[in-house]
Amino acid sequence: MPQLGESIAEATVVRLPFSVGDQVVGDAEIIEVETNKATMGVTAPCSGRVAELLVELQGSYPVGATLGWLEVSEDEAARLGLDVAVPAPSDHATGSTPASSTPATQYAKATVEPTVRGLPVPAHAAGAGYLSPRLKARMNELGMHAADLAGIPGSGAAGRVTIEDFEKFIAKLDDHQLSQASTMRVAVADAMRRSWTRPLATVGMSVPIEELLAHRKAANPKPGPALYALRALAIALGENSAPAGRLIGDKIVHPKAIDVGFAVEAEDGVLVPVLRGADHTPLAQMVTRYNELVDLARQRRLPPNAQGGSIATVTNFGTFGLEWATPIPLPEQTLVLGMGAGRVCPHWDKEKGQFLPVTEAHFTLSFDHRVLDGGGAGRLLQRIAALLQEPEKL
Repeated sequence: MPQLGESIAEATVVRLPFSVGDQVVGDAEIIEVETNKATMGVTAPCSGRVAELLVELQGSYPVGATLGWLEVSEDEAARLGLDVAVPAPSDHATGSTPASSTPATQYAKATVEPTVRGLPVPAHAAGAGYLSPRLKARMNELGMHAADLAGIPGSGAAGRVTIEDFEKFIAKLDDHQLSQASTMRVAVADAMRRSWTRPLATVGMSVPIEELLAHRKAANPKPGPALYALRALAIALGENSAPAGRLIGDKIVHPKAIDVGFAVEAEDGVLVPVLRGADHTPLAQMVTRYNELVDLARQRRLPPNAQGGSIATVTNFGTFGLEWATPIPLPEQTLVLGMGAGRVCPHWDKEKGQFLPVTEAHFTLSFDHRVLDGGGAGRLLQRIAALLQEPEKL
């Protein structure tokens, strides 16, 4: 199993395009795996024949595990520096194989736990007030979190949930229709639970977008509305990065670069591709890359260099017909900028002495209140709104 990205410790096999005995060419995807938020292909290092597969569909395997064996020519082995005698495939499970070549099935059973990994902040969910060691052990066995107990009425002292309450709750689950949550849904749930451990707040304002729409109509290629917002946010943070800092202990950690993500709806969840150095890249130069990342995100095939490390996210909830929402920042971020659906509203024109129709949209800024106060958030949102009135300068 190759290293699939920073902090990714394991992946789940979701497709096996080839069978034992099939011929493959170099760089062909011979195994398709899924991490907590992306699907990637494990490619063949060269041409050859599939000699053995050591994995099963829906099995999870850690980075470094042997997934299978490829029978290749002597020339290919020499080219790759692998022309050294190795044990035959049938000997892999004898226990004499070096640790670096441990079969995936053995390695996985020994080390892989039913948890979501590769997430930057440890989970500390607040649910029931007190959990006994016995109850914690039972929950760990089932892969559950304290937040999952929110709907259980406790019968213990001070209303705490006892192990008996928990077992009754688990038994009653069989009376309901159950479906397996996808890997992505579990990852999103974990991220949102960890985000909610912080004091979050939201400010919002109506922003005229007629200049933006006129600029987009004349542009070729046309930037998406969220890309205008992303570029305006990046410029504003480039001028003052403090609002995007993170509070670690008694220090504000300022970002080294203005890397901004944008939310893309994918199957059973949301992915956040990242545009690097967004404060230094003009809007027109972002369009092609933005469109590429949107397509890759919908296919759940984002490359590692387009994931993680962003300091803020932009989300266009207006695509769902919503005018107002309070998005939640990712656990490793302080800010998320939201954009609502455009609508025509009457505005008083002092010069003409009458109401005129103006297209506007609600913009919201959700933030970590430990780092930023309402006044600072309001000024940042005002600056974004002002930049959007001159889209030709973005």
